[in-house]
Amino acid sequence: MKLSKRTGLVIAIGIFVIAAAVLSMMRSQMVDEQEKMNKELATAQVKLKGLQLEQLSSQMAELDKQQSQMKSQIEAVKGVLSQSVRSTAASSVLYDIAEASGLEVTEVSSSGSVTGKLEGVTCLVVSLTAKVEGDAPNLVTFINQLSSYFPNGVVNSVTITIPEKDKGEKALADIKLVVYTYKGS
Repeated sequence: MKLSKRTGLVIAIGIFVIAAAVLSMMRSQMVDEQEKMNKELATAQVKLKGLQLEQLSSQMAELDKQQSQMKSQIEAVKGVLSQSVRSTAASSVLYDIAEASGLEVTEVSSSGSVTGKLEGVTCLVVSLTAKVEGDAPNLVTFINQLSSYFPNGVVNSVTITIPEKDKGEKALADIKLVVYTYKGS
């Protein structure tokens, strides 16, 4: 069976049209599938960004909360440390004045800094109680020097005990001192 050129050409064109139609359908399916995948990818990216932003927002809120707590703790520690420094500084001065007066400080205690008012002004108040021993005239000099050194302080009470001469004991003073420091507004 011999086919004419024309029939061979028609068959070739038919096969070409069928192949083109099949390829076109396959291409169309691939394009549709690619568009579907692109849409799914875009949706997934939006969801991912949303999740990351939510997580970052919650982490940021948690870090802000921790920072606030840390600031509060730092302020509390600063308050405690400044109270200790004030009490220590006042105690140190008390020891220095006693040494310069030829006296011995046998005991010092402090209640730490508290907030109080002096003539209606808010102040930090450091209360000190001390026991000092030595010669009686030196005790009087010491108390006067305390008043001079702490112009913002008040010697609330002094009890001086002077022993009998022949016992060989030293005079003893119990002193209660309050030092005021302006706190500000």
